[in-house]
Amino acid sequence: MVQRLNVEIEAEGGIKLRAWLFMPDARKGLLSAISMAHGYAGTREHGLERFAHAFASAGFIVLLHDHRGFGSSEGEPRHDVDPWRQIADWRRAISFLESCEGVDPARIGLWGTSFAGGHAIVLGATDRRLRCVVAQVPTLSGYEQGLRRIPPESVSSLEEAFANDERAQAHGEPPMRQAIVGDDPNVPAAYRTMDAMDFYLQPVSQGMWENTVTLRSIRLARMYEPGIWISRVSPTPLLMIVALQDTITVTDLALGAYERALQPKRLVTFPGGHFDGYEKYFQQTSGAAVDWFREQLS
Repeated sequence: MVQRLNVEIEAEGGIKLRAWLFMPDARKGLLSAISMAHGYAGTREHGLERFAHAFASAGFIVLLHDHRGFGSSEGEPRHDVDPWRQIADWRRAISFLESCEGVDPARIGLWGTSFAGGHAIVLGATDRRLRCVVAQVPTLSGYEQGLRRIPPESVSSLEEAFANDERAQAHGEPPMRQAIVGDDPNVPAAYRTMDAMDFYLQPVSQGMWENTVTLRSIRLARMYEPGIWISRVSPTPLLMIVALQDTITVTDLALGAYERALQPKRLVTFPGGHFDGYEKYFQQTSGAAVDWFREQLS
């Protein structure tokens, strides 16, 4: 049995990050712990609770938070993705977890997926409190991903939209917005594939998610290069979980980044696309992470 508690983490600026703390039912002494967060423009309710349950059922204390501006966490503007702000907030979440009753602060691991998988690499390289890191289908290069996913003829119009958004904000206008997913080619959206729409449009608690993200989030995502940190994660042990038909964070970028990572490291792959690790191959992806945490946090 696993107990799920609602907790709050105070981040910079007095912003409250809201999170779930999963506690194994039978506990003796101090336990290892895992800090988790969701990917680009999602929430903790987007397929992550089952991972947290799997980790807690294996005997770990687990903290799963919503990034500022998403889900139940505070922060304005809403649905605004700043990767470096999210990383700074995640450090506060790690500090919170260190102080939780029953947690051994010397045995904390990190799990991130997709955009937060990139964060996991950056944090693994820059925060030596972490005993190990799991990066599932991680973002490695916003620039390279953009080259593969955005048609060349669409780049100039996207850059023009970025410039117009910046000019409008300079005159006091709120940030412009764009849909996260959509199948109408006449309406700009970050993702158009059916698996992306199924993932983002899955049922979540009322009011916890909207199909919108600030346009500047897309600019910041295109500027984000967590892969340059991967050789610096060592000596912290790194597990990468890679989808072999990933067109979102792109398989070849992930495999190339893994080659640049130093030991100790492990690569686990699964067939299918970016979102298949949450459902279709959940047993493989969660099982690989549990095995890694047991080895590294013992």
